[in-house]
Amino acid sequence: MTTTKESLRRAVGTILDRPEPGPEAVGTRRSVVIERIEPELDGGRYPVKRVVGDQLFVTADIFADGHDLLDAALLLRADDEENWHEAPMRPVDNDRWSGHLALTRNRWHRYAVEAWRDVFGSWRDGIRKKLDAGVPVPNEIAEGRLLLEAAALRAERSGAGDDLDLIRAALANLGRARSEATRAATMLGDDLLAAMRRHPDRSFATRSHELRLVVDRERARFAAWYELFPRSQARDPARPVPTTFREAEWRLPDIAAMGFDVVYVPPIHPIGRTNRKGRNNTLDAAADDVGSPYAIGSAEGGHDAVAPELGGLEQFLHFREQVEANGMELAMDIAIQASPDHPSVKEHPEWFRHLPDGTIKYAENPPKKYQDIYPVFFEGDDHGAREELWREWKRIFTVWIDRGVKIFRVDNPHTKPIPFWAWLIPEIQREHPDVIFLSEAFTKPKMMRQLAKIGFTQSYTYFTWRETAAELREYFTELTQSEMREYFRGNLFTNTPDINPHHLDHGRPAFVVRSVLAATLSSSYGIYSGWELCEAARLGEREEYLDSEKYEIRARDWDAPGNIKLLIGELNRLRHQRPALKRYDNLRFENVTGQRTLFYRKALPVGKTDPLTGHPHHWRDPVYVAVNTDPTTAEHAILHPDLPAVGVGWTEPYRLTDLLTGRTSREVGADLHLFLDPAGEPFRIFTISALDR
Repeated sequence: MTTTKESLRRAVGTILDRPEPGPEAVGTRRSVVIERIEPELDGGRYPVKRVVGDQLFVTADIFADGHDLLDAALLLRADDEENWHEAPMRPVDNDRWSGHLALTRNRWHRYAVEAWRDVFGSWRDGIRKKLDAGVPVPNEIAEGRLLLEAAALRAERSGAGDDLDLIRAALANLGRARSEATRAATMLGDDLLAAMRRHPDRSFATRSHELRLVVDRERARFAAWYELFPRSQARDPARPVPTTFREAEWRLPDIAAMGFDVVYVPPIHPIGRTNRKGRNNTLDAAADDVGSPYAIGSAEGGHDAVAPELGGLEQFLHFREQVEANGMELAMDIAIQASPDHPSVKEHPEWFRHLPDGTIKYAENPPKKYQDIYPVFFEGDDHGAREELWREWKRIFTVWIDRGVKIFRVDNPHTKPIPFWAWLIPEIQREHPDVIFLSEAFTKPKMMRQLAKIGFTQSYTYFTWRETAAELREYFTELTQSEMREYFRGNLFTNTPDINPHHLDHGRPAFVVRSVLAATLSSSYGIYSGWELCEAARLGEREEYLDSEKYEIRARDWDAPGNIKLLIGELNRLRHQRPALKRYDNLRFENVTGQRTLFYRKALPVGKTDPLTGHPHHWRDPVYVAVNTDPTTAEHAILHPDLPAVGVGWTEPYRLTDLLTGRTSREVGADLHLFLDPAGEPFRIFTISALDR
């Protein structure tokens, strides 16, 4: 059978228009193997996380039977796109390939790897070997012509004019050549090879399974959070009277001046009267007791309403606008629970768990009891009621999103079904990809990890209970250097209205140490108001605050002696000025002589990265932090920074700059002696730079 240009055009068109059977089909030609893709969570069951501006770096094992050369591409598309973006993958070592793509859109994505036989490259290698051996190659030249003609049709279809011109020029030169050697030479140029590889026959390429990826906005990875109760912001510390949102706005400039990015408010909804808790969580509330904001719902409304005593919806919206006017963003708490007075208790009793005597079961976390709160019951017998319940919570979130809230701290998500969150979060982010969910789940490690895997943007951590240098180093190595870095973003809260850590009994030095650790170990951290005043009054021996704002109105002198507002402001200033502190998984622990001292750096990658791991070989603009983690005992520590990692030779002089004071010194060698005294300065934050040569 004679092959003509027209028959070739028809054949190529048929191949392009008719998909090849899948890789499992009998007689398939999809024979390239793709396996061990990284990153990949639990076989692709869960998405990995990145932020806009990151690179998605992917590696995979790619190989096939025979001796053909292979080629591959990394594919990426957002959930609202039909067409794939792609970038070439390159072999690195032992059939391991790597590739990367820039992430530019805040959306859920899918990515995959596609690989195929490099027919032209394989042909080119083969004919070269035969030419070198002096073997006649008339059939190989004819085969090359067919490959060029087929690629020209594919280039024409794709509108690649420059490549089409290059391929047609090669065909023209081939037609004019007279000797076998010159004919072969017209098809062996590197530019032609590159053009041919841009238009391969991928009709029987192998494509991996699709993997999921969440690309968040930067706030998902970097922010300093400040938690406050709007009702406790009276100006006179001697007169703790309740305040509305409008009356709380005077605090916002001070919070912004400390450098915070997010103002977070606990539940702001109407508070129930039935079984209302009194001060310090007592069961007998006085007539003027304000109750816990977590006992949500009354005759004034439920989760979509604002408590009248806070000024109602109008004042809430004005407060949110003022937060934004001060350069910050508002986050609100969503607690999926209800007071006995919540409208849903009467309207949907099937959403709550009933005891044999017909009463509704209240919340418990032994030994704690919450008689003023009913948990929502997700396991009722009626499937229709369960579906209605799920959709009602989507409606609640959407109501607040429509009111301008894009960050939600979710209370105790580990007590609600995993499938519920796995449905709700992608469902919300499909329409509102800029929404951020913070998981407040102080629970078992596997459940904390699972919540992060199924979609929570950020997570509370065990930071509060990791106190020694060894404990912190082990824990943060796990968070930032293990597989957890692909999906778990730790937000380090120093304290919460529920958690008054026992190490704070050591006073101001403990607040200083923990502030430095929280602000520099992670790119996201938070404090609950009163932290800057070093508040630590304890309810008995419990890990709870005395006179907790959860149950009463507080008023404070925000400039009281001994406060650490200046330190917090300086730490947040550094976080904004030093880009390395805005990243999460660039934490590296350095060697130190001194068991109480934690020494670590954050830096920016520079130069080439390891094609197998994506990790940089060298770093720039480092921020070094040395902290005496024991607030009771001074320590003489010797720091041993990895100087070559930041471009300084072991014996070369360098400049050390204190990033808080600006003082500089000339140093040589990797033995830096520091005296870290909790009574004075228990930490140092500095950078190292090479001296001008």
